[in-house]
Amino acid sequence: MKDILLCNDDGIHARGIYELHQALQPYGTIDVIAPDTERSAAGHAITLTDPLKVTPTEINNQPFGLAVGGTPADCIKLSLCHLRKNNLPDLVVSGINLGSNTGISVLYSGTVSAASEAVILGVPGIAISLCTYQDPHWETAAHVAHTIVQKYTEDPLPPGIILNVNVPNLPLNQLKGLKSARMGRSRFVERFSTHTDPRGNDYYWLDGDLELLDERTDTDVHVIEAGYASLTPIHIDLTAENILDQLTHWNESY
Repeated sequence: MKDILLCNDDGIHARGIYELHQALQPYGTIDVIAPDTERSAAGHAITLTDPLKVTPTEINNQPFGLAVGGTPADCIKLSLCHLRKNNLPDLVVSGINLGSNTGISVLYSGTVSAASEAVILGVPGIAISLCTYQDPHWETAAHVAHTIVQKYTEDPLPPGIILNVNVPNLPLNQLKGLKSARMGRSRFVERFSTHTDPRGNDYYWLDGDLELLDERTDTDVHVIEAGYASLTPIHIDLTAENILDQLTHWNESY
């Protein structure tokens, strides 16, 4: 691996992308393009009605990357289709996200969508998340990221596959290893709290919890609870293949 492009949805100034940048230095040239501010849960949204402003950004008085006034998918599109269209990276790695992207979270995640957009555009993509919002063990997630990229260079996945990695928030010496896992069936149980602004207008704030609907022990959630980093291969095709035959009975000629 010689050329890696990093992105995230927590914003270019987030601790996670800096730790990822440091962890992957041994693999060659590291380029960064990321949202200029947090875009968590942006999903695969892209910007069509506004221009994208791009600002070179420094960290610790050193050039770090490009901050984009858009979504994670915008960042990857802009880089691969324009800024780097004649010099595509070997790999896109998105993260390290603060908070898990297990189960149905995959559909909402800007972190996963950055990796997905890369795969759509023909570049391998990996998404890496650390399963906590408090007291993160960055060293564990950084170690997993380093290991995953090394393994990917030795044994790359087929084209069209995104690798979604979730890391339990454990000290590195307590991590049991890596384990493949399916995406668990789940849903969010949403809660809206109601508030009133100074002018008397109501507004609503969304929160919620992930509810697991899957008792299988080989899902991402269960693997993480067991102390392993979960490795979930995802593909873009959402077709429910087992239903196609049923729908042939609905066919009508007009």
